[in-house]
Amino acid sequence: MSEWLSSHRALVDGALAIVEALLLLGFVAGSAVFFIWLERKVAGRIQDRLGPTRVGGRFGWLQTIADGIKLLVKEDLIPADADRMLFRLGPYIAFCGAFASFIALPFAYTWVAKPLSVGIFFILAVMSTEVFGIILAGYGSGSKWALFGGMREAAQMVSYEVPMALCVLVPVIVAGSMDLNFIAMKQTGGIWNWYLFHDPFTFLAFWTYFTCATAQCKRAPFDLAEAESELVAGFHTEYSGLRWSFFFMAEYGAMFAVSGIAVLLFLGGWNTGFLPELSTTLARALGSEGRESYLGWAIGNGINVVVFVVKAWVLVFVQMWVRWTLPRLRIDQVMMTCLKYLLPISCILLMGVSVWQVAVNPSVGPYFRYGLCAVCVGLLLWSAVKVVTTPSQLPVSVTGATNLWNRGPIPPELAQKTTV
Repeated sequence: MSEWLSSHRALVDGALAIVEALLLLGFVAGSAVFFIWLERKVAGRIQDRLGPTRVGGRFGWLQTIADGIKLLVKEDLIPADADRMLFRLGPYIAFCGAFASFIALPFAYTWVAKPLSVGIFFILAVMSTEVFGIILAGYGSGSKWALFGGMREAAQMVSYEVPMALCVLVPVIVAGSMDLNFIAMKQTGGIWNWYLFHDPFTFLAFWTYFTCATAQCKRAPFDLAEAESELVAGFHTEYSGLRWSFFFMAEYGAMFAVSGIAVLLFLGGWNTGFLPELSTTLARALGSEGRESYLGWAIGNGINVVVFVVKAWVLVFVQMWVRWTLPRLRIDQVMMTCLKYLLPISCILLMGVSVWQVAVNPSVGPYFRYGLCAVCVGLLLWSAVKVVTTPSQLPVSVTGATNLWNRGPIPPELAQKTTV
């Protein structure tokens, strides 16, 4: 068997690449289905309504599946004035730019489709190609509204990539590597080892990076490329059916990708923060005669994948929370925020962390990490206590019910007014 595998190495590598691509594609598509349902629920909660409640049971679990089936059978139209080839290529190029970033994104220790020593550089490079699909979609649609949206997105994404890349360099300088596996393993141990708490510059770099990443994903309050109040729907105004869905798969895929980068660079990667690295620990614990157990390694890495995905999902939830909380900015405000504020801030953070690494005594660093971590954990616990203990009651409806699910019968006098 080993001789056959060695003699057909190219065939085996090709088969493994196809399997890995299918797994990643399934994860991206499945995540998009979940995120669309979650965003509807988050929006409903913030706007004091229920969101999906009918398709798939009480919580509308199958609403996104029903919408996906509708998109598959929907008529695929191409405007008469559109450039047919560019119109068709746009959504696929946009999706490929977001999907290719998952190739070098490790979900656990050594669990990555293609391990690269310059993994973060590769991810940022391929994610920047998404803008080409959006420009082609806007230009090829033959519509001024789509063209305006495409040009806005080109200016916005290219601008916000600069401060985002500078913020990425901050933890890279601390770790001394662009290998995401290596950076995550450097944060093994307690939560105070996460680069979020390493120094004041990495702490601020996380928030600056997350702001720039939200803008690069075209999320509100930076969604001027598809501002429905101005541009109908922006660059995808003329799209329908399956091609329209590819834009949203690209958006939600990019949201998870930038959140995964933040988790790996700042939030300890797949490390829990209160347990040692699980794959190597369980491999040694379940091994015998000095040999590591493959079963223990697989179980540990399986848990690591769950930890990593949950952390990234939390950051995706925060992006949804921000979208339905803050009002949309004007295009001049979006560009000013980047060029006048975020770009200088990211430059200062890059210079500051370089000085910190050279000038600050190594014995001072751990005390700063412990203090900053204690303050952040304390604020988080205080917020959780306030959320649990603060009384919250829904408004009493005309039926006298405070439960949105069981609202009771409508009073006769109100029903009479309604019919009249």
